[in-house]
Amino acid sequence: MNSRSLSSPSASRTALKALAAAAAAASLLLTGCVAGEDSDAAADAGAADGGTLTLDFATYNPLSLIIKDQGWLESALADDGVTVEWVQSAGSNKANENLRSGAIDVGSTAGSAALLHRANGSPIKAIDIFSQPEWAALAVGADSDITSVADLKGKSVAATKGTDPYFFLVQALDEAGLSLDDVTVEQLQHADGRSALENGSVDAWAGLDPIMAGAEQNGARLIHRNLDFNTYGILAANESFLEEDPELAQAVVNAYEKARAWAAENPEETAQILAEVAGLDLAVAQTVVLERSNLDVDPAPGEAQRSVLEKIGPTLVETGDVASQDAVDKALDGLFDDSFVKSADPESISDAQ
Repeated sequence: MNSRSLSSPSASRTALKALAAAAAAASLLLTGCVAGEDSDAAADAGAADGGTLTLDFATYNPLSLIIKDQGWLESALADDGVTVEWVQSAGSNKANENLRSGAIDVGSTAGSAALLHRANGSPIKAIDIFSQPEWAALAVGADSDITSVADLKGKSVAATKGTDPYFFLVQALDEAGLSLDDVTVEQLQHADGRSALENGSVDAWAGLDPIMAGAEQNGARLIHRNLDFNTYGILAANESFLEEDPELAQAVVNAYEKARAWAAENPEETAQILAEVAGLDLAVAQTVVLERSNLDVDPAPGEAQRSVLEKIGPTLVETGDVASQDAVDKALDGLFDDSFVKSADPESISDAQ
């Protein structure tokens, strides 16, 4: 990492983060913490002289789990007096909500969710691609007589709106000649969707790994898979953060590229970290990491992601999630920033002491 002093966040951004973090902490007290979430995640944003870097970790983003587990950013930024705070994202929708509110500087989101939020006015940029996963599919219970997407007509489907599984459902229905009007979508967060499927409250679930892999182990069946309906895993950051603290943003991307190499060299350890954080059997975590997560992907955001999201764009308009195609097009034009990946120096991130 560059040895010159890191700039402190602006007073306005720091204050906004503190307020948002306090609100998030209050919400967690009412709803219960997500498993594995740091109890310190909503600490005062101005606690350290060098400011605070707040980023998320998510079970659908194995690289974030590695970075948090290894303590690389804490070690790299300690000399500059920067406090690193971690907040767990239960889904892309939650990551984007926290980005919009200023509760986090950097978050883990699916490409479709990032496009949705930028098209609706959230000033975020994609600064790194953490995976090209097959993380979404349509699942039914072990005893269900549903065997195809066509069988979902008139049925209830749990889905988390604003996430890849939701848009996977939309595309799968369209492919089968159906639409959202042909099903009842139950808006549930991913883990709650699994519970609803297993207790029979819904007929099907638009699932997300690693939760989906855990459901499979309990007997759930995947009735529809399509890698092309899954968008990339995108590391997104607020534009204000990128403008005010580019060196911190660079440190994050450096750590991500170190984590990518570490995961390639240590796949079993990566699965073990996922298993511990997500509360999964190791075999399930291995399925997610070794079979459904493509971490060895070009990390520079750009044309590959754009070509996928151009197909998603009209769907966002048709479902009413975005007001117009013009809003989608403008969002796509401003979404990607590959400068941090192009300047990435993984070797600048030393192993934690």
